[in-house]
Amino acid sequence: MKRVLLFLATNLAIIVVLSITLRLLGVDSILDEQGGNLNMNSLMVFAAVFGMGGSFISLLISKWVAKRSTGARVIEQPSNATEKWLLDTVRRQAEKAGIGMPEVAIFDSPSPNAFATGARRNASLVAVSTGLLSAMDKDEVEAVLAHEISHVANGDMITLALIQGVVNTFVIFFARIIGHFVDRVILKNERGHGIGFMITTIVAELVLGILASTIVMWFSRQREFRADAGGASLAGRQKMISALERLKQGVTEPLPDRLAAFGIAGGMGGGLKKLFMSHPPLDERIEALRRNA
Repeated sequence: MKRVLLFLATNLAIIVVLSITLRLLGVDSILDEQGGNLNMNSLMVFAAVFGMGGSFISLLISKWVAKRSTGARVIEQPSNATEKWLLDTVRRQAEKAGIGMPEVAIFDSPSPNAFATGARRNASLVAVSTGLLSAMDKDEVEAVLAHEISHVANGDMITLALIQGVVNTFVIFFARIIGHFVDRVILKNERGHGIGFMITTIVAELVLGILASTIVMWFSRQREFRADAGGASLAGRQKMISALERLKQGVTEPLPDRLAAFGIAGGMGGGLKKLFMSHPPLDERIEALRRNA
């Protein structure tokens, strides 16, 4: 329930901020002054503000949301040998990768998982689950940390936010063009926008959004291969392979929606379902590491 409320609250806040932004930009309507045709300039501004703006606001607050949605506890001062080792390992890897020292956190979850997030390479967050620390040995945990550090060094969070923002912009733009067409041509509504526009736009956004998500997920899967290669470079190829092999032995519960693409492992599936997976199958990732040895 806490995660649901946090999700709703953050989305409501984003909508309010973007609505105010549109008002400041003078975009009160996507129709022309006569109310009969679309004002393409206003529509593009509207689509870009909600498409790009929503994506980048989510990125800017990603660390705050991550900490609260997972209950992650940032290690300020290590209280035991494990926490000290985590800090030392991340510091060493960050220096090797050429990025600033991330915040390091632990979140309670029986499932082995980890994630990295943050709007800037030099101000990121790397978190591991208690389940990961108990299920893996130090070499495997080191490889997982290296994988997440590689995500940060590669700028994957920013890249994915940019791709998602562009995709969102086009979905919003074309959904309203489709809605306007149905409202004017099929339903013969001559002024303003009626219920037909609203329903058609919602349906078009859902359909176009599903199709567009396959593009975003394809990019997400490619960056996982890159992060695995980066993890192998920072920690050692065999350690990275062993960590992925260990993940195959257990069930990894999904992270909250906003963090799912940034975890060490994603869902399982084949066929059409594979198109919507943020992570490639573990067997493919292991094979890619072995093939590029």
